[in-house]
Amino acid sequence: MAHGYEGGRLDLPFVGICTFGKYPLQLDWDKIDADVAIVGAPFDLGTQWRSGARSGPRAIREASTLFSFGHAGAYDHEDDVTYLAAETTRIVDIGDADMIHTDTEGSHANIEYAVRKILSAGALPVVLGGDHSINIPCIEAFSEQEPIHIVQFDAHLDFVDERHGVRRGHGNPLRRAAEKPYVTGLTQLGIRNVSSTAREGYEAARAMGSDILSVRQIRKLGTEAVLARIPEGRRYYVTIDIDGFDPSIAPGTGTPSHGGFTYYEVLELMDGLTKRGTVVGVDLVEVAREYDPSGVTAILAAQVLLNFIGRILHRRGS
Repeated sequence: MAHGYEGGRLDLPFVGICTFGKYPLQLDWDKIDADVAIVGAPFDLGTQWRSGARSGPRAIREASTLFSFGHAGAYDHEDDVTYLAAETTRIVDIGDADMIHTDTEGSHANIEYAVRKILSAGALPVVLGGDHSINIPCIEAFSEQEPIHIVQFDAHLDFVDERHGVRRGHGNPLRRAAEKPYVTGLTQLGIRNVSSTAREGYEAARAMGSDILSVRQIRKLGTEAVLARIPEGRRYYVTIDIDGFDPSIAPGTGTPSHGGFTYYEVLELMDGLTKRGTVVGVDLVEVAREYDPSGVTAILAAQVLLNFIGRILHRRGS
């Protein structure tokens, strides 16, 4: 298979416009013609202390160019599969939703609008956060879609109902999601240690249909047993908080929590998920460049997303 190195531009990662994976830029949201559309949600007004996740989309895009050499796709010798093959991969980057400083509701509305535009075009939305509150408008954008089951990778439950009147911060998203009639259940993976949610939050989550597992519980059960707990044949929305990974490999986040996932633990669960049902939406949140001097967290985020997207498209036959 030709790799495209022999003719045309070399297009090295540090050359040109920095789109996600160096995929085409489409800023006219009425002309989205792709299987996957990437959109940034550079919002971090939902954070309680260490802000900086607004830099996440830009950092992830820049890091993703590291993996843009494979003109003929990404061959995985373990699976004997070429993922993201150029002739069948239709991915566009549609830029960022517009953020309004100090205005959570206005910014969230713009994120919801962007995701709705992607869904109306028949594409898979992949949203680059931003703090975890951006998941709220992402889920709200699915109100006219078929029901979804949410799979969360995270250190924190994010199931606070209200705190000092705040209902749309980065500690609230999974509670807001569980309230939606079109959300059939939640699988919350990696939850551990000092958490963002009190005991009553865990009790409420389980009462509202959540299955909660820590990293240690997942390791004891094993990948296949964990996947077996996730309802089969559903439409999955996957939300990935980068602090679900151990801070030894993902230090660049506002709320690091030791004892987290390794890379392959998450990838194997994601791969299994694409075989178990249909992934219809993805967000990855809480990457903060300011705490990531080596760029390793953004690189991890980009690598996770590209591998996940590749597997999603492969299962669809793209």
